[in-house]
This record gives sequence, structure tokens and C-alpha cells, in this order.
Amino acid sequence: MEKTYDPKVIENRFRSFWEDNDFFSSNLNSHSSKSYCIMLPPPNVTGSLHMGHAFQHTIMDILTRYHRANGDQTLWQPGTDHAGIATQMVVERQLGMESKTRHDLGRDKFIERVWDWKESSGGTITSQMRRLGTSVDWSRERFTMDEGLSDAVQKVFIDLYNEGLIYRGKRLVNWDPVLHTAVSDLEVISTEEQGSLWHMRYPITDSTDYLVVATTRPETMLGDTAVAVHPEDERYSHLIGKTITLPLTDRIVPIIADDYVDREFGTGCVKITPAHDFNDYEMGERHDLEKINIFTDDAKINDAVHSNYQGMDRFDARKAIIKDLEKLNLLEKIEPHKLMVPRGDRTNAVIEPYLTDQWFVKVEPLAKPAIDAVKNGDINFIPSNWSKTYFNWMENIEDWCISRQIWWGHRIPAWYDESGKVYVANNIEEAQELAGKDAILSQDQDVLDTWFSSALWPFSTLGWPENTKELETFYPTSVLVTGFDIIFFWVARMIMFGLKFAGDIPFKDIYITGLIRDSHGQKMSKSKGNVLDPIDLIDGIDLESLLEKRTQGMMQPEMAEKIKKQTASEFPDGIPSFGTDALRFTFAALASFGRDIKFDLKRVEGYRNFCNKLWNASRYVLMKLEGSELKGEGTLSTSDEWILSRLQGAKKSINKHLNEYRIDLMAQTIYDFVWHDFCDWYLELSKPLLNDPDTKNSTEITLIKVLEEIITLLHPITPFITEEIYQSIREISGSYESTLILKAFPTEDPELINSQSEKAVGFIQDFILSIRQIRGEMNISPNKTFKCFVNSNDSIDRLFIEENVILIKSLAKLEEIVFIDHEVSDSAMAIVNNTKLFVPIAGLIDVEQEVSRLEKEIEKNEKQRQQFANKLNNEKFVKGAPKQIVDVERERLSAVETKLQELSIQLNKIKEL
Repeated sequence: MEKTYDPKVIENRFRSFWEDNDFFSSNLNSHSSKSYCIMLPPPNVTGSLHMGHAFQHTIMDILTRYHRANGDQTLWQPGTDHAGIATQMVVERQLGMESKTRHDLGRDKFIERVWDWKESSGGTITSQMRRLGTSVDWSRERFTMDEGLSDAVQKVFIDLYNEGLIYRGKRLVNWDPVLHTAVSDLEVISTEEQGSLWHMRYPITDSTDYLVVATTRPETMLGDTAVAVHPEDERYSHLIGKTITLPLTDRIVPIIADDYVDREFGTGCVKITPAHDFNDYEMGERHDLEKINIFTDDAKINDAVHSNYQGMDRFDARKAIIKDLEKLNLLEKIEPHKLMVPRGDRTNAVIEPYLTDQWFVKVEPLAKPAIDAVKNGDINFIPSNWSKTYFNWMENIEDWCISRQIWWGHRIPAWYDESGKVYVANNIEEAQELAGKDAILSQDQDVLDTWFSSALWPFSTLGWPENTKELETFYPTSVLVTGFDIIFFWVARMIMFGLKFAGDIPFKDIYITGLIRDSHGQKMSKSKGNVLDPIDLIDGIDLESLLEKRTQGMMQPEMAEKIKKQTASEFPDGIPSFGTDALRFTFAALASFGRDIKFDLKRVEGYRNFCNKLWNASRYVLMKLEGSELKGEGTLSTSDEWILSRLQGAKKSINKHLNEYRIDLMAQTIYDFVWHDFCDWYLELSKPLLNDPDTKNSTEITLIKVLEEIITLLHPITPFITEEIYQSIREISGSYESTLILKAFPTEDPELINSQSEKAVGFIQDFILSIRQIRGEMNISPNKTFKCFVNSNDSIDRLFIEENVILIKSLAKLEEIVFIDHEVSDSAMAIVNNTKLFVPIAGLIDVEQEVSRLEKEIEKNEKQRQQFANKLNNEKFVKGAPKQIVDVERERLSAVETKLQELSIQLNKIKEL
């Protein structure tokens, strides 16, 4: 092994080695009676690997490698989503740079252009996945627009239509006026913005009186078809059933009563615009109100209203309407008002609730079996509390708008004749047969919502609707690993479609991960300038490149400058290279059941140190075994028995945690065993044992055995470094498997559990730590040897010492251990179990000099404590400084207070001598 651990060299070599030899193939372990399957949530083909992907992919890879090593026939199914709107926008931007639009090319040529882009530029995220070491079966990679998957999508659409579960109707949808298409709720980002609340006077018909209504969107008044009040609001009960004359229009609209109205908000009167507000739409349905659409598809005023406003942009119309109301003395007042504004995540345009003809799935009949599947335990949410979110959505489900007014995607298999009658079929020939040979047909221009094809992912990727071997082997799949934000948009729809078309649940477990946030708990976003790129953490990035990356495309110079300062403060030297394994270990350690996960680079640094420690430990073992011939088992020493016993406990816990999806606890268990039990203790204990001919052979055998099991246990988390170590020790250990991937995952061997050895080494550890503590407290040089006097009436304690005296003397740096039956004055004392240890201080330290040193140290730390305290007692600083700066000062104060306590204890002990 090389002297220094260099992840880059190792990673490049083994990525190719594993893939070239098909070690990720689902055909491995094909003889097994058990199968295990995870479906990769297909990332957008336009996307690049972000922290959320890297986190979830690490979890999926750990589970996949674990089950593969357990002998299960294992498939981790990869693939990407065609990402209709996102991909179309990428290609349209390219055309824009050529001064062209998609309409210049026409639909067919544009689709060709998108396919060309996909082939040349659509593989970014899959190459980044390879960087992370993901062991998906790349030979089975799928794309949601693949021919086979497209056939499945078409069959599902036609079957649902023929059953009356898909229909075309005019309903309210989220409309993006820039993209000219309906969008899902997930593609709408609502943020609080400063706006206004306009209070308008609506004259009561045949009266000099009026009602005052308040709105944040006064332009929609042109589409009002009622004013609503609460039925029990005594202020307006006498007006229910009467009408108002709607200003700026020629219409009379009714005053209605509805429980939805909040009597306490505003005046208690609400304008109702069923065609442009989701709540108003529902009220319009209850009261059979007319729905008047006042907008064009680009959010301009259409010809359904007065000619004064026709053709105006909605926000220009807003100004004109307010001005006209003022002239008519119909504007009561305008108030500043904060409101949630919905914007398209792609265009940042304000989304408009828009009444338009769309295709819908009638979801309620599909929802009931999907609810029952979770209620009866066929599907388990992990953590279980997410089932409440699922039930809440599913029990209040509404029909699903599945059409999108774009070109890239699965085109809806519906044709219209000249009268507008629709024919749903597999192709134009089938549609022609349905319509008659003389009918002139044209295909629907819309495509399906991306989530429609994604809902088929667990079974379409396995060959459905054909009865394939893969479908028989791997469906239902084992677990879905995903985020809470798409429980409804994707998870629920997969369950509904899986039960409906594949005849069974799509997965048995749903593991909902938390959201990766920055070290301060803030959501990572471009606008905050706190986004971390997992590839940058693997390779490292200099400050200049990081600043450019974080401010690229930012239109506001002040914001860019702020982000630069913040970044330079946090990463003055840029981000160092940590390597893939350290990043993966960090993700594993963070994979708790919490909803929010703080990501701190200090954690990655800590796990990079772990990799270094493992590397150095492995080199130590190889050096110590160089030239040795391992013969049989030999007689195990107490230390050998101890480490093997501790290993069994670790293996038991690790297997348990993995089966319960507690990846964080699994990571902590292996970390503690490797760092503390193996490196800190067993390697140190092995040094004197290797020098003793009676224990040398058994210690060598134990060293290589434990190391090999360690790297096998670690392999699912840190595949690269463990594979490199395995290839280095394989010949010595006698393992025949060509890769660690093929090695069986270690399980507990009860015969190796040895409680007596664990007690003995536990006592030895406490003895050595007590001596080290005395050295630290008394400021005795680590290399200075001295006598230790032992007073013990406990026969077991004496036996532990006598049997391991060489180990204790070696690790505690003791000149001699002397048993006595009395106490020793002028000594530092420690108690271990029922045994007293005495270290005479005479000749080891100068008491007066040490008292003086400690007093000076206390004085220096007291000054620091006072400085931190004064700063935190300054109200102006605490309120004005950023929270993270204040938190740092509090941590410093706490640290110095702890140090002062320790120094005082040391001083008191020395003064007592």
C-alpha cells in the first residue's frame, strides 16, 4: 500500500474495475431464492447531482451493497426522467441563441432537436452518479421516453380512458403565462412578498348603499360572478339574495351566503371569481355560479370584458382598473399587505389560476386501494409518522390534471374529428377505424404530465405490460428511498398505478429521508449562496472558482457581493478535496429519521480523518505481517479474544441497524469499533504481543481476520478505500473472491463472544487510562517511566494485572508494577474497580513550579472568559450580529469555562500533595 491515502487514484481505478466486470449486474446471485430491488427515483435528464441526490443515492447504495453481499439477487434499477418542461426550456434557450423558436422548426424537427440534445448532453447526472460509486445495474438503464416505457404509458392512458377514469374537461389549473402550460403544484413556489390590499366599493343594485370587498388582485374583479358573506353574519343577513352592480362591467351579480367566508377578515364580504381562484371555483361549484375567464393564455385581458381593458397585461390592467375605480369614487382605501405569491419554478412568472380544457384522471376510485395498502401494513412508511401525511393527502384527493401544453413528452393518444369528437387509440390507424374512413382526424397537441410516466416506473422498467422474468423476480420492489416533498406527487401515484395495473404494491417499504440543509439549518438555495456541490466536496475547489460558481447568473450586484463575502468568510481557502468515501460516510452518519439534516464540512473532515486512520492501520497490519507464514489458529491471547468478542457485538448491531434503516447508527457502530476498539486499543495491544513468540502467530491471524471483516462491514459505506485495502491483503488473508463486492457480509459468531476477556481488557483499559490521566493532571512527560504501586484485595483484579503485566507496562509506560498492602503518601491516586493505584510524585514534578504554571494558566483563561462574557452581555452585539457569529462566541465562552474548571481541579489536586 502507498504511504499516503490518495482517494482520487483509488476511485478512478475501481470505478472501471467494477463496471467492466459487471459486478453491479442483477444477474449476480441469480441462484438465490431471495431477491432485493430498489428503484432509483429517476433524476431529470437535464439535472446535475445535488446534495439531496448524493445523500439519497448513498443510502440506496448502502442498502444495495448490503443485500448483494447477503446473497440476495439484487437490482438497483437506474434511469432518468425526460423532464418535459425543464428539457424543452433548455433546448428552446439554445434555439433562442440562434434567433429561432420551436415554432420555426415545427413540432417534429423540434422533437428531433431535443433527442439530439439528450444524446449529447443528457448524461451529466449519470456520470456524476458514477463518481459517487453508485452500484446500479448500468446495463438496465432506462429513460422515461424509451420505446418500451412509452408503450406502457400509452396502454395505461387508453385503459383508464376506456374505463371512464380519464376524461377531458374544463377546470381550474395552475397556469404559467410564459410557458403557456398547466403546471403541477410542485412546480409552483410560493413566497411571501409585499403587496397591497385594495378595498373596493360594490354598489348594491337599486340602492345608494354598497358593500366593501378587499382583494389582492383587483384585476380579477372583471370576472366576479358573486359576492359572498357568512350566513350567520348579522351585518349582512338582510342582503343575502340581493344583487350588486359590478363596477366597470354591465353585469348584475348575486350576494350569496357560504360558510367558507371568514367574518373576521376584512369587511366580511368576499368577491367570488370562480374562473381565477381555486377556493372561489369550489364555491362557484356549490352555488352553480357562472365561470368567466378574463385572461388569454399569456395573462392578458381577453375580449370577455370591456374594450377599455382588452389586450392589456394583467398588471397594467390592475393599474387602469384602480384608476377608474378612483374616478368613480369606488375605491375605499389601499393598505400595505404581505401575501404569498405563487411563481413558476422555471420562469419566475406569477402563476395564474386559469380555466382551461385539460385531461384529468378521476383519482378517487384508485385512491381507496392505495389507502388500504398502507392501513393494512402491506406498505410501511419509515419513519411511520409520514403515513399521516399520506392519508391526509389521499383522503382529500382531487382529480389529477395530466395534460401539459408543451411538445416534449408523451403525446396524448387522442384524435379529434372535425366536429370535435375524441377518439383515444394506439395510433392514427386505430383512431381512423373508430371514427370511420371518411373522418378527417387531428391528434391532440398536448403531452402528458411527467409524473404520469414516473408513476409507472416500478413496473414499466421491469418490462410491463409483458410478463417478463424481471417483473416476476423483482416486483414488488423492496424499498423506495425518497423525500417527503413528493409523497403525493410521485409515491401515492406509484401505489395507485401499481395496484391497478401490476396487480400488487410497487414496494414494501418507503424510507422518507430528511432534507439536507447547511450547517446553520438553512435550506440550500442559489439565492442564499449556500449551495454545496457534492463533486466539489469530492475533488475540492479553490475560492475563486467557488465564488464564480455561487454568483453565476446573479442579476443583483449587491446580492452577489454579499454572497462572495459570506463564502470567503466561511471558506477562505476554498473547499479541500475530501474524496468520495469521506463524503459517503458523512451522509451515512447523518441518515437519521429527522426531517432536517444540518450538513457541516467539519463532519466530512472528520470522516476523511477516519479514512486516513483506517489506511494507516491497514499499512501497520501489512508491515507487521510482511514475511510471516500464518499457521493455524494458535492459542488466542486475552487481547485477541477481546477484539474478536467486540467484533461480534459490532456485527450484530450493524446488521440490526441496516435491517431497520438506521444507517446513522450502523455508521456510528462501525466508526466506534474501528477507531476505538481496533485502532486505539487492539493495534497498541498487538505491539508487545507480536514481540512474544508465544503470541505472535495468533495475533497476526487475529489482525488480518479482524481487518478483513472491518473492510467488509465498511464496504457498503466506503466502497473505494475498502476495495483497495482488500486487494492489498487478499493474498495474505487467503480470500478467493476477486472483489470485496462478492464477499459475504459478516454476521455474528456467538462462539466468539467472550465476556471474561471483555471484562479483563476493560479493566486493563481503565488501568492504563487512569495512569494517563495522572500524567495529564500532573503534567508528567508522556515518555517518562515510573513505578506504580497497586493496593488490591480483589483476587480477580490482581489476576487481570498479573496475566497482562507486560501489556499494561508497555501501554502505560510504567517502569514497574509493585503490589502493596498499604497506602502511599505524597502520591497521585486513582481507583480502578476495587483496586487503588499510587504514583509517588517525588522526583516526577516540581510541585511549586507546577502550582505556579497552573495559576498563570488560570489567570490567562480567566481574562479570555471575561472578554467573551462582556461581548455576550452587550445587547447591541447579541441582537445585531448574525446568529452564527453569536453562537460561535457562546461556544467559545462555554469552552473556556470548561477549561477553567479542569485547571482548578488539577491545581487543587497538586496542592493536596
